[in-house]
Order: sequence, then structure tokens, then C-alpha cells
Amino acid sequence: MTTRSAPNWLARTGITVLVLAAIFGLGQLANLVLLEYVQRIVLLAGINVILAVGLNLTNGTTGQFSIGHAGFMAVGAYASAFAGTALRDLIGPSVQNLGVFGDAIIFNLALLIGAALAGLAGLLVGIPSLRLKGDYLAVVTLGFGEIIRILFNNAAPLGAATGYFGNDPAGLPPYTNFFWVFAWATAVTAAIANVTFSQTGRSLTAIREDEIAAEAIATPTTRLKVLAFSLSAATAGIAGGLFAHMQSGIRPEDFRFEKSIDMIVMIIVGGMGSVTGAALGGIFVAVSLEAMRDLQEYRLVLYALLLIGIMLVRPQGLFGTLEVTSLFRRRRTRGAA
Repeated sequence: MTTRSAPNWLARTGITVLVLAAIFGLGQLANLVLLEYVQRIVLLAGINVILAVGLNLTNGTTGQFSIGHAGFMAVGAYASAFAGTALRDLIGPSVQNLGVFGDAIIFNLALLIGAALAGLAGLLVGIPSLRLKGDYLAVVTLGFGEIIRILFNNAAPLGAATGYFGNDPAGLPPYTNFFWVFAWATAVTAAIANVTFSQTGRSLTAIREDEIAAEAIATPTTRLKVLAFSLSAATAGIAGGLFAHMQSGIRPEDFRFEKSIDMIVMIIVGGMGSVTGAALGGIFVAVSLEAMRDLQEYRLVLYALLLIGIMLVRPQGLFGTLEVTSLFRRRRTRGAA
């Protein structure tokens, strides 16, 4: 058994190294070729992929309806920014000789702290609220998102309404770059895909299709829903940390209700229940909103018309419940026939 599993681990390690090397190479190429404005759009697209893939685990795979994930993103953003500032003061002098590797250690520790606190917030919200269903759950998550925003809006140690910019006059350090965004996007997508297509994922799908029937076959529905909700919140926390270090500071207004709606749009456009569709929907929202930025007052109107057109032509989303691997299998089946 050990001899069989060793090649699998070697293959996975090799694939991981190749993926990271490819991301690093593309990042260097992007820095040389792309304008700074285009680079920002690419980074936003990667952050959106993390948000959409994580939210899809709750709304798509499990069939719950959360519309307050901007709150979890805010928890991750503020926690990562504050933790990063504290870590630079605490361990910065001891790792400063490591250069970019020292910055990477501080940055990723801050992201993990933000993810942990956002996941904990998801757990605290999920335990009492996920016994509810449908519109009631949506109202609870909406209320939580607004409560979090208002708390940060009045938190004096975190800058209150002005926002948090760290203890450096230049603001938060710009740790977020192409490599870290897409390395985390790849890791989060792989982790969520593994959960979705595991036995746990099949149980979550069963809850989505018929929760009463799932309970009848001894599926721990509440526990699994809380697990999915917490994982989804943790991924939103990672996205929030990346977002915070992409700019000089963060403000409570960055996490308004409209941000949660954008996340819902991502998974609806891509296809509820599809990991591939969620990632594609995240890219679509980032690119389409930025492409129409110069249209000013007509921007949101055209954006809404574009969404209506997609829903009329493809109401199940671009991918529906399919994955990109399903399309390859279909082509192979047709070729074999």
C-alpha cells in the first residue's frame, strides 16, 4: 500500500511545484507587460475567484442562501491588516535579513490569522442561524454583515470610519501581488473542489436536494452545514486579507451590502454548484465592472442589462452544475464513439 501511494504523492508534489513555478513566471511576465491598471483588474479577478469558490460551497453545493459574506471578508481584511502590522513589529527585526522571504512569512501568517478569525466568526454565526432555512437564513446573514460593518465603522483602534492604514504613514505594505493572489486562488479552489467531490461533498449535495431525506439516512445536516459555512467564511477571510494588502488601507465602506450581492452574482452567472463556474463568474464580475467604469452613471444600468441577458439566454449559469472536467469527458466520449 505504501509503494502505491508514494508515486501519487510524488506526482502531486511535482504538479504543485510546476503550478507555483508557472504562477511565478506569469506574474513576472505580467509585471513587465501589463499596465498597472490592468494588473489591478487581474488581482481583483483572482480575489473574486477565492470569494466565489468559497461562497459556492454554501450557496451552491449545500443549497443555503447567505447574503452577508462581505462581513466575513471584512473580518479577514481587518484581522490580516492588524496582524500583519503587529507581526512586523514583533518578528520583523528577526526576519528582515531574509528579504522577500521574511515579508512572505509575515504576510502569509497574517492571512492565516485573518482566515482563522473569519472562520471562527462563520462558526459563531452558523451554529445558531443554520437551523433556519430559506429567507430566514438570508435575513440573519444580511444582518450579520451589516453588524460587522457598523462595528468596524465605530472601532476607534481600527480607524473607525476613516479606515485602518497600519502604523506606517505610507499605509499598509503592498504585499499582495500576482503570485500570492493566484497561489492562494489555486490552493482554495483545490481545497474546495476536494471537499465538493468527497463523501462530505456528496452529503452536502444531498442536503441541498432534500434535507429531510438526508436526515432520514442519518446525515448530520446541521453539523455539515456549519462546517461548509465556516470553510466558506474562512476563504472570504483570505480574500479580505489579500484585498487589504493590495491597497494602502481598508475602510468599512469597502464591505457594504453591495459587495455581498457581487459575490452572489458571481456564482449565479457561473452556475450554482459548479466550482469551475464560480471561478469563471468571479473573473466575469471583476472584468465587466472595470470595463464599464468609464461609462459613469450608465455603468450599473448596463451591468444589470448584461446580467439579465445572461439569465435569459443561460438561466442555469454559464456552466450550470458542470465542471470543466465534465466537458473534457464528453469530448473524449464523442471521439471514442
